[in-house]
Amino acid sequence: MTGSTAATFTADDYRARMGRAARAAAEAGLAGLLVAPGPDLVWLTGYTPPAVTERLTLLVLAAGQDPVLVVPALEAPDAHRAAGASALTLRDWTDGKDPYAATAALLDASGRFGISDNAWALHLLALQQALPGSSYASLTEALPMLRAVKDAAELDLMAAAGAAADATFEEIRNVPFAGRRESEVAADLDRLLRGHGHEQVDFTIVASGPNGADPHHEAGERVIARGDMIVLDFGGLRDGYGSDTSRTVHVGEPTDEERRVHDVVREAQEAGFRAVRPGAPCQDVDRAARRVIADAGYGEYFIHRTGHGIGVTTHEPPYMIEGEERPLVPGMCFSVEPGIYLPGRFGVRIEDIVTVTEDGGRRLNTTTRELVIVE
Repeated sequence: MTGSTAATFTADDYRARMGRAARAAAEAGLAGLLVAPGPDLVWLTGYTPPAVTERLTLLVLAAGQDPVLVVPALEAPDAHRAAGASALTLRDWTDGKDPYAATAALLDASGRFGISDNAWALHLLALQQALPGSSYASLTEALPMLRAVKDAAELDLMAAAGAAADATFEEIRNVPFAGRRESEVAADLDRLLRGHGHEQVDFTIVASGPNGADPHHEAGERVIARGDMIVLDFGGLRDGYGSDTSRTVHVGEPTDEERRVHDVVREAQEAGFRAVRPGAPCQDVDRAARRVIADAGYGEYFIHRTGHGIGVTTHEPPYMIEGEERPLVPGMCFSVEPGIYLPGRFGVRIEDIVTVTEDGGRRLNTTTRELVIVE
């Protein structure tokens, strides 16, 4: 992730996010939040440490207290330049000193804290040793919706990332497929995403023929042939916000069965999209898409959830899955991506990123969902 979002958000934006996070922690019964380097820290402060090291960097948030960023002294100048630096207090520490004792002094000795999912065990164990009466819960467990609802500026960035992914698809559909390796087409996707402004490419799935029956197939050395159905699933980060789209194409004319399966998935994707509305439980999106596929006789071949949240990471809460009763809220962004996977034969997936509006949903991907014929 680059620092390009720093120009988009101000110190006041980061101050508001940190305040909201601290209040949410208190409402969840937590003494505060401990945020390690990663997407949560970038979202809350605009700061990305210059390197991943064993030295402790930790944002401490608690309701009624000023935010404090504990940072190694040699990285303090970079932290001071972060977009949100003026909204917090920097507490630096030098090699040879105990950063855990300095951090412990900021914490309730018997408190329960939410901590970043990607915090190092080294740091968590050291904090537990410094504060044996403390306890911890992962942020995903404690505050799964912390970043879920996007503001207007974030939605603009999400829409731009979606438009860049759409532009990539419009170009990739015109490249040669037959006779080329999956890995070569995947390299084209990577190049095109970056050409349309992505600073980070997270995945470029090119799953041809029988490989399409594996939803997370890694593009390999299989040579694409005429008659292949090909699942394309690609995305990453543009200006710090995620894209993720899937389209299924066919090399030459498809069979009647291939068209029928694609039509079922397209109808399921439409049903999932139409289920999006404020107040509806997340599982309704999954149920709507899954019902179409089950009614067509392919229920056992839809083997994953219908969707996942997206924002400063390409996969995050909320999840569109049976049992998730959390309501949809305007500003949430997530994928709607049903699929059918026929082992040893082919697969089909169609995916758009959708945001919840005041009266329904809006697609952030607008390329055709019809079966595209490629050469």
